[in-house]
Amino acid sequence: MELNVYKDDQALSAAVADMIIGCIKSKPGALLCFATGDSPKLTYRLFAEKVIKNKIDVSKCFIIGLDEWMGISPDNTGSCHWFLHEYLIRPLNISPSQVHLFDAFTKNEPGECDAMNRLIAAKGGVDLMVAGVGMNGHIGFNEPDTDIHSLAHVALLDETTVTVGRKYFAEKVTIDKGITVGLKQVMAAKKLVIIASGAKKAPVIKKTVEDNVSTQFPATLIQKHTKGFLMIDRAAASELKTEFKWHTN
Repeated sequence: MELNVYKDDQALSAAVADMIIGCIKSKPGALLCFATGDSPKLTYRLFAEKVIKNKIDVSKCFIIGLDEWMGISPDNTGSCHWFLHEYLIRPLNISPSQVHLFDAFTKNEPGECDAMNRLIAAKGGVDLMVAGVGMNGHIGFNEPDTDIHSLAHVALLDETTVTVGRKYFAEKVTIDKGITVGLKQVMAAKKLVIIASGAKKAPVIKKTVEDNVSTQFPATLIQKHTKGFLMIDRAAASELKTEFKWHTN
């Protein structure tokens, strides 16, 4: 794992946007797995701006969503589907043939998971995954104590995830289950980038970096990822005792 600290969310997000562009430049047909939520929002905005400004060809890459709330309409502004279309797919005019997102209304949960597993395997694994880290250490909807060998699966959501997740919805919704890419696929990603910013994430980052590696706090697994990048801002790093690479830009 490489720990990188930036002065603020702007600098952090610009750096991650450049990493995504670098991946596409080196492998135009890259399989990109993207999380949603507050943490990567600015990254995706800057990524889209840079792609458009610099006329970067994104016509061959393939995008998958890391997770989705079960039972939430893709038109709901709190859904992962809506988020990725709003901040990435629509601004960049990404073809539907380049995207695979989980179906939140599937009547065949095992089949939906298997479709994602087969797609990832057929493309040789995820080339770059961008994820946030939950207050309980989850990556995607890989909640505490998820099997490290898990592939895509439907998960019962932890109380912390449900409580925090309600902020994404304008109306009252039931969010008790999620569908997600599994920890085995997270750890097999050729590059795993976890983003965190703000003082509220400082205790989470401290546990992620300094606690023993355990699926009880899934984010700690990044410590063992040979191409894992923990990209955070100064506020999120405020409780760390660990030495880290400091970026002044």
